[in-house]
Amino acid sequence: MKLKTRRAAAKRFYKKTEKGYFKHARANKSHLLFDKPRKRKRNLKRAHYVKSGAVHHNLKELMPWG
Repeated sequence: MKLKTRRAAAKRFYKKTEKGYFKHARANKSHLLFDKPRKRKRNLKRAHYVKSGAVHHNLKELMPWG
């Protein structure tokens, strides 16, 4: 039987790296940007990874591919 991917998880965690980490975008980059310092906005561009823990275990169940 084929396993289905949970679409909500797939939209938020859009890539799995070679080491098995899940890549996702940082929060707080969509509005009220004039109040945030330039350095903070620049750092929000960088990707973030879910490396281990309970969230990582749940993502492996929600997204069976990879």
